[in-house]
Amino acid sequence: MSEITFNDQKPVDFVAVGRLCIDLNANEINRPMEETSTFTKYVGGSPANICIGMARLGLNTGFIGKVADDQMGRFITQYLKDNGIATQGVTTDRTGAVTGLAFTEIKSPTDCSILMYRDNAADLLLETGDVNEELIASAKMVLISGTALAASPSREAVFLALEYAKRHGAVIAFDLDYRPYTWKSPQETATYYNLAAEKCDIILGTREEFDMMEQFGGNPERSDRITAAKWFDYSARIVIIKHGKEGSIAYTPDGTSHTAQSFPAKVIKTFGAGDSYAAGFLYGLMQGWTIERSMEFGSAAASIVISSHSCSDAMPTSEAVHDYMERCKRGEITANT
Repeated sequence: MSEITFNDQKPVDFVAVGRLCIDLNANEINRPMEETSTFTKYVGGSPANICIGMARLGLNTGFIGKVADDQMGRFITQYLKDNGIATQGVTTDRTGAVTGLAFTEIKSPTDCSILMYRDNAADLLLETGDVNEELIASAKMVLISGTALAASPSREAVFLALEYAKRHGAVIAFDLDYRPYTWKSPQETATYYNLAAEKCDIILGTREEFDMMEQFGGNPERSDRITAAKWFDYSARIVIIKHGKEGSIAYTPDGTSHTAQSFPAKVIKTFGAGDSYAAGFLYGLMQGWTIERSMEFGSAAASIVISSHSCSDAMPTSEAVHDYMERCKRGEITANT
């Protein structure tokens, strides 16, 4: 069993807080964006993708965020509703802010990049008054995402959401989701990331993201164990440090490290892997699985999503993940890289 326990008396399984935006994924793949003429529109933003992933896996989910008063904002809200995600926590901006856009470039299965349009983005205008305490109080788990800490008033709204989650006994997960172009300086980023991480039970991030948080010193060796140990002095019960192709390692307060097998994939693009992994892993924990089994499930979910053109649309059902794992074990699916 994992180190995490959930309050099964609560009616909502999972609530995510933060960024709602639009992904515009290149249709002409294996070429630079300069040579790309058409894109397909999807709902995007890491917390949105994770929440959609949890909903597809069969959980009762909700979202707290802000959308623009435009066609894109209405598209996002309707998509959440269509996927069974409660939207009473999604508010509409009235100041003329716009929906954030992420254009994706798919030069090759391993060479992908994102061109972000984030000026005056509505999601960063989430205010403390928009944070639905009732929805958070009803949730077993609340997830925050680092991008929402990048500017006020969204930053304060996230800290209020953390306060409500603590008050009402929700398990808190922190997806680091570091996007440098959203921040004024690395020092500002590290300050607020560290303050938020102190309040969280589960922290998920790449080695590079944790390096950013440790820039003020304390871990010159870039040791995963030292990184994880710091957070066990606060609220953390599980710290996952991701190392790209080398896989992920989960650490627990007893000093144990946990790993799980990865799965082959016919990779189309790299983005979306972290969001689908998080959804699969957190879902596993909520089923009472071991950390290793939850990591394995997350890894399989990630392989499915990176084999698809989209992120949100490709989030798999539980049955699809189990089927994928079985097919991999039978040798029916092999990697293309």
